[in-house]
Amino acid sequence: MLAAIGYQLVTGLRDRPGFSLVNFLSFFTILSNLVAAAALILAARPGSRPAWLDRLRAASVLYLASTGLVFATLLADLPVELQLTVPWVDTVLHRVAPVLVVLDWLLDPPRHRLRVTDAAAALVPPLVWTGYTLLRGPIVDWYPYPFLDPRPDGYPGVALTCVLVAAGMAGLAALVVWAGNRLAAHRSQPAGGPPRGGG
Repeated sequence: MLAAIGYQLVTGLRDRPGFSLVNFLSFFTILSNLVAAAALILAARPGSRPAWLDRLRAASVLYLASTGLVFATLLADLPVELQLTVPWVDTVLHRVAPVLVVLDWLLDPPRHRLRVTDAAAALVPPLVWTGYTLLRGPIVDWYPYPFLDPRPDGYPGVALTCVLVAAGMAGLAALVVWAGNRLAAHRSQPAGGPPRGGG
């Protein structure tokens, strides 16, 4: 993930006149991959795993899984608009990374039980990012994704898309927390299963 982001950044700086670092870092794809890379690196360290790291991992799964789903449904045919003109970078950030973090979550579930409030807290950064994007867009005359650009058809379509994506992410956040807790409980259960009551 970091190699793909770094390569695309260097390529953009070198080959694209007017390339904007701020715009590059304003893509949710880039931010979600950075969060996921940080979570994977921190989780790979030896020693005990703090609760905040499990919450970060859950958030990274939510962000990258959402990135993969939104890309597949809305953005797959727009590599130039997304500034992902290198095919292997596009594949890593939009296809490989989402699958990787989901598998990591399923194979190495959280060590601490997550709560509904953790799922709700994970939704705050995407909401803040959406607000930032919509406020900054008219100022710089640029939007990272077509479905957030009100210039062609106005704000009603953008608002509807945001509501649908937010609802999908809320459901996905609940699923990530539920799956993590369920798998963690199963892993901690003794191999023989719970003891049977006797008379």
